[in-house]
Amino acid sequence: MIPQKAPYALELRPGKYWWCSCGRSAKQPFCDGSHKGTEFSPVPFELSETKKVWLCGCKSSEKKPMCDGTHNRL
Repeated sequence: MIPQKAPYALELRPGKYWWCSCGRSAKQPFCDGSHKGTEFSPVPFELSETKKVWLCGCKSSEKKPMCDGTHNRL
């Protein structure tokens, strides 16, 4: 599933996050457990400082969970 063909631009605080890789989560771009029963798993990442990030919305990035511009070719 492709929730959106653009990245999620977010300012995130330090901490652990779990990016949704299946596209089913109602809390995009983060995991809400909707992947259960599929071959997908959330992708964990951690930030040590407050930072603006661009998380992949098309779920096709080669640099998951970060956007690499793949959505421009879909």
